Amino acid sequence: MKNCHLDIFKKAFVLLIFIAMTITGFSQEPPEFDKIVTSSGIVELHFIGHGSLMFKVNGFVIYIDPVRSSGNYDFLPKADIILVTHEHGDHLDVSLIADLKKPGTLLFCNQNSLAKVPWALAMKAGDRQEINNIVIEAVPAYNIVNESSPGHPFHPKGVGIGYILTIGGKRFYVAGDTENTPEMKSLRNIDVAFLPMNLPYTMTPAMVADAALAFKPKILYPYHFGETDTNEIVKLLKDSGIEVRIRSLK
Repeated sequence: MKNCHLDIFKKAFVLLIFIAMTITGFSQEPPEFDKIVTSSGIVELHFIGHGSLMFKVNGFVIYIDPVRSSGNYDFLPKADIILVTHEHGDHLDVSLIADLKKPGTLLFCNQNSLAKVPWALAMKAGDRQEINNIVIEAVPAYNIVNESSPGHPFHPKGVGIGYILTIGGKRFYVAGDTENTPEMKSLRNIDVAFLPMNLPYTMTPAMVADAALAFKPKILYPYHFGETDTNEIVKLLKDSGIEVRIRSLK
């Protein structure tokens, strides 16, 4: 009888340990998010990781460059809109897009991405869409300095795009893979900007600071930053009037 009670106790103890491990260390939590107040409601900015983001306003869900290797999607809802900046594997994940798609999902992308998601609608810099009172503008994204070989930029001009989303009077800029281009520096009235900060593919902290000081976003999130020291951009923009927010977007 004692052995029976001991076995029951051992099983119960093992179960409790398993539950505790699941809660504290072995389950993945949803990504962190910030809230931006707009005239249309609160926009939640979810930081999935690397170049992958999710915006949500009044239950309407927008994914930007959803890629499974960037973070955990297990807790996240289906997409109303998906925006893809370009066709590289850390920005375009066909399998995940299929999982996020539901009846009515709209996917916008650059022209080259159509080869992988032919049901999408291509946009080029200068194009504009309006869905559910959200304005989506495509803007240029390209390298000027950084090249894979002489004469071959990592991101050639005219291929990739970034997006500006206007939601309830606030303008959100997600730059995609780009450098501090003249087009970026000429932007105005940006409330929230996501700028990539990793070499050799996008920008150094100094290049990000150069762009930010030119177009003056109210809030700047460095993203897609890999091993770059984010303290550098904080120092460079100290006392600039730009609020730099560092989130888990390595």
